[in-house]
Amino acid sequence: MTAPLPHSDGLPRCPWPQQDPLYLSYHDTEWGVPEFDDRALYEKLVLDGFQAGLSWITILRKRDNFRRAFDDFAPEKIARYPKRKIESLMKDAGIVRNRAKIEGAVSSARAWLEIMESGPGFSNLLWDYLDGKPKLNTFRTVKQVPAETALSQKISKELIARGFKFVGPTIVYAFMQAVGMVNDHLVTCYRHAALTKFAKKR
Repeated sequence: MTAPLPHSDGLPRCPWPQQDPLYLSYHDTEWGVPEFDDRALYEKLVLDGFQAGLSWITILRKRDNFRRAFDDFAPEKIARYPKRKIESLMKDAGIVRNRAKIEGAVSSARAWLEIMESGPGFSNLLWDYLDGKPKLNTFRTVKQVPAETALSQKISKELIARGFKFVGPTIVYAFMQAVGMVNDHLVTCYRHAALTKFAKKR
């Protein structure tokens, strides 16, 4: 299905949230909204890494549990997690219990700290690829939306080189969509115009 579904409020939307209230709220208020906060960008990137092999709604339903388990995604704390904390997280049924992904979050926190302490800052590092402004796409169907792009491949390569984990080009592109680095709402979705207007103001 590629056409926006009808909703009780009459607003045309992208088809992927379907009628799920949580997914609809995420689509309407978060997905594609440009994010510039360094810590929030770390959280979103880690959660997209946890999504690998799963659906985003699965992660979204567990997001509050993730925030509780991972100290509200404070990289300064996560970077210092001892082995016993990793073992504790592996027993937490409220999150995705994948050792490689949990350890990856720790590695990524350390890489984030390095960028914040001696580099350009995480937000600047990412947004400089786009000169600080979202890329506005004009897709009409879901089939037109790519799984990865040359830019997501380039960013992925840099993040991996800096020590981030679970940041392949497909994960990075999903992240770019989520944090508004690209506007991939379909042009028939009411959010496309709103976010386009926001981007042009920057």
